[in-house]
Amino acid sequence: MNPSPQRYTGVAIALHWLIASAILCTFLLGQYMTDLQLSPVKLKLYSYHKWIGVTIFLLVLVRLAWRLAHRPPPPPASMPAWQHSAASIAHFFLYALTLVIPLSGWLMSSASGFQVVYLSVFPIPDLIAKNKDTAAQLEQLHEALNWLMALVVALHAAAALKHHLMDRDDVLWRMLPFIKQRRAVK
Repeated sequence: MNPSPQRYTGVAIALHWLIASAILCTFLLGQYMTDLQLSPVKLKLYSYHKWIGVTIFLLVLVRLAWRLAHRPPPPPASMPAWQHSAASIAHFFLYALTLVIPLSGWLMSSASGFQVVYLSVFPIPDLIAKNKDTAAQLEQLHEALNWLMALVVALHAAAALKHHLMDRDDVLWRMLPFIKQRRAVK
């Protein structure tokens, strides 16, 4: 492992913002598409939603592998221990949810009888047999997990802004892209 830097690596920053953007996109798409009448457009949007979910899952695996090999910056010395613990718990939930939510969607698709075909090219095998009751339960689980993710993301963003605007530390700065050197914090 490399020594702990003061900023995240460029790869970690790029993966963070790429995954965050994909999560926002697929969440909003999921909210929109579920209310549509059955049509070719709705089916196409469901495919896009699934493709984004698979992509998020794969990117998170890359992000986890990167993180294992590249130590993140330490918390600011001024950060209370409880905040560091809360951040660790939030990060655990973010990683877990970014893996579990796509899996719940894959299971739901399998139980619904709709195989996931990534990018319309790569068929992903069904995990479970078609079952209407199981599909309905997995749909509820998938939706609940997505709302939990929205809550954890909102708390994560609020904490980053609190550190930037109130604590005036570098927690947000070290994850922002396109910044070469640290700004003076007043």
